[in-house]
Amino acid sequence: MKSLFFSLFLTLVGLSFASAQTAPESPRITAEGKNVSVAYGQPSKRGRVLFGKEGSGSLEPFGKVWRIGANNATEITFKKDGMFGGKAVKAGTYTFFATPNEKEWTLILNSTLKQWGAYKYEEIKDKDVLKVTVPAKTYSTSAEKLTFTVKDTELQFQWDKAGFTVPLKF
Repeated sequence: MKSLFFSLFLTLVGLSFASAQTAPESPRITAEGKNVSVAYGQPSKRGRVLFGKEGSGSLEPFGKVWRIGANNATEITFKKDGMFGGKAVKAGTYTFFATPNEKEWTLILNSTLKQWGAYKYEEIKDKDVLKVTVPAKTYSTSAEKLTFTVKDTELQFQWDKAGFTVPLKF
C-alpha cells in the first residue's frame, strides 16, 4: 500500500514538473535591427477575429489603446537618436502602444516601462513621448503569429492580414 501511494506521489510530482515546462502561448521575443529592437509577447491568431468595431467580438477593438502584443507591454529600444514616423526620438527604451483603426493606426511611445498590458495607460498617458499616425496596411497573406520586422528604414507590423509600416531614419 505504501508503494502504491509513493508511486502516485511520484507520478503527480512528475506531471506537475512536466506541465511547468511547457512553452508559453505567447513567448517574449525580440525583433532586432541595426538601430532599433522591439521586445514583445507574440500571440497567435488561433482562429480569432483580431481587430474590429467595438462590440463586434474582436480581440482588439478599433479606437482602443493596446499594448501591441501579449502579456507585458511591448518595448521598443532606439540605440541612437533618430526619427520615428517623421518625429524625432531620443535613444532609449520606451513602452510601445498602438490604437488600431480601420484606416490608420496611432502609434504611441511612452517613457513608463514595465507595464502589464495597456490597463493603466490612462494613468501614464502624460508620459507619452510621441504619437504618430500611419496608414493601416492589408497584407495579401495571413500571419498566424503577431510579427514585427525591423529594417534599416522602417518598422513593419503584421498580424493576420492587418498591420502597418512606420518609417525610421537615423
